[in-house]
Amino acid sequence: MNDTRCIRVLLVDDHTLFRRGVASVLRAEPGFEVAGEAEDGADAFAKASTVRPDVILMDVRMPKVSGLEATRRILGALPDVKILMLTMSEEEDAVFEAVKSGAQGYLLKTVEPEDLFEALRGVVRGEAPMSSGLAAKLLREFARRAQRSPEPVLPRTKLGPREQEILALVADGKSNRDIATALALAENTVKSHVKSILEKLHLENRVQAAVFVVREDLDLVSPAQPGLGMTNEQ
Repeated sequence: MNDTRCIRVLLVDDHTLFRRGVASVLRAEPGFEVAGEAEDGADAFAKASTVRPDVILMDVRMPKVSGLEATRRILGALPDVKILMLTMSEEEDAVFEAVKSGAQGYLLKTVEPEDLFEALRGVVRGEAPMSSGLAAKLLREFARRAQRSPEPVLPRTKLGPREQEILALVADGKSNRDIATALALAENTVKSHVKSILEKLHLENRVQAAVFVVREDLDLVSPAQPGLGMTNEQ
């Protein structure tokens, strides 16, 4: 996205007062445009299909159609839209389900406006913003479920050396732009590699990729470590 273009945001929350408060805050900040508002998941799907926002701020718990179900439906139809969950819930299960649904980030409604602005900018850049403490909850939930229903570890030979380097940086929270700079690649090249990595790992987004690396304790090729960058894979 061109940095000079406004980020168009669709607000989805069943509490009208909260939704309009967030809209006022966004309208007062340069670089953002409120593309529309929706009061539940069904309304969100209809509005998203019409206004085609860059980012959707989505409440998790809503009547009729929840934010989680709306996220699945919207990303099924509009895979390029970024969805950032904004909720009061710190429940590990809610965070886990949000990430499974394809959300790119998860923020609490107590977030400061400046942090919200940066999260919106970050998710457009390809980052995975998450409120402090929620990442740890997410890891605990993944670990708990892995113990209950273990998934096979994906051999690292499924990924080439360059993909391992990029996945290591994704797990470190780096954006596509940061990775491109670190590896002297074009940003579009990094984007293509990330897409390939997610497909190979059968993951939905960068948050899941980062959690996967930590959970499986993968020994990845990391450009930050001298001497690494080449393996037996060609």
